[in-house]
Amino acid sequence: MSETPPPERPSTFADGVRLAIGTLSVFPVRPGVVDRRAGGIAMTVAPFVGALIGAVAGAVLTVALWLEITPLLSSVLAVATVALLTRGLHLDGLADLADGLGSGRPAEQALDIMKRSDIGPFGVVTLVFTLLAQVAALSEVTAAGAGPIALFTACVAGRLALTWACRAGVPSARPGGLGAMVAGTVRRGPALAVTALMLALPAVLTLLASIGAFSPVLPAFSGASDGLGLFTYVSPGDSGAAGEVMLSEAYRTVDVAAVGPGSGRPSSSLWGPCVAVLAGLLAAWALRRRAVRRLGGITGDVLGALVEIAMATTLVVYAVTVG
Repeated sequence: MSETPPPERPSTFADGVRLAIGTLSVFPVRPGVVDRRAGGIAMTVAPFVGALIGAVAGAVLTVALWLEITPLLSSVLAVATVALLTRGLHLDGLADLADGLGSGRPAEQALDIMKRSDIGPFGVVTLVFTLLAQVAALSEVTAAGAGPIALFTACVAGRLALTWACRAGVPSARPGGLGAMVAGTVRRGPALAVTALMLALPAVLTLLASIGAFSPVLPAFSGASDGLGLFTYVSPGDSGAAGEVMLSEAYRTVDVAAVGPGSGRPSSSLWGPCVAVLAGLLAAWALRRRAVRRLGGITGDVLGALVEIAMATTLVVYAVTVG
């Protein structure tokens, strides 16, 4: 007589973290127990995975600049790194959602279109313009000296959009799939706590950079002590003053009156990352609302699209606030 297999253990916080890393990145992590509780934890900690991806992509951007690659080509490499680290799944979701919503068909037919492996004209156009917006905005911010921080912020914002898209009350468009597992699993309290932390993190990085604590262009101390946020880029082929390019325009709103001894208040540039993240979340909310109305809920493709739209919006707004 065969023995009855023991029941599967309930999921833990670690299972949710493993699910988040394994689903949202290429980093090899063995999956644990996968259920709705683990899905809720995964979507809650998704911004931390975004921070990891943003840190790696930001490092690629920094190295490219150190090698004297132009801001535009460096930005292309950085955005490509983000796509590589996510297996391109979010971009695929964006294209699928664009095809589904652009078809004008009823919900069931639109969902069937989204499940197809091919990409239609709406998907192609949406992908092209979204990637162009990301690269162009990142190039603009990079030329201003804040590229790595902006990219880090955008990656965090994209995954923060997942947290809010899976909050309680948001339905799934299908009975199965990733959307069904994570829809409505995130509680409001943890979502607010993670949001507050993720809004503070880029602002702190910007503050440290603006007072000269470190350079956002090269991973080395700039030695600046005047509180003006002047960052030094040292060419790898040069030395001395001739090989230095002062990026004094990196944070144009930072000055002694705004950030410095006795100022008592932060520079307006510190609000730039927060405004950019909130703008990205607003854009993702609008798209999620549209998808729920048209499709009846969220799917894995919808979640991927939210990541890309939030990232693009964050970078564009960041470019406007920094520029």
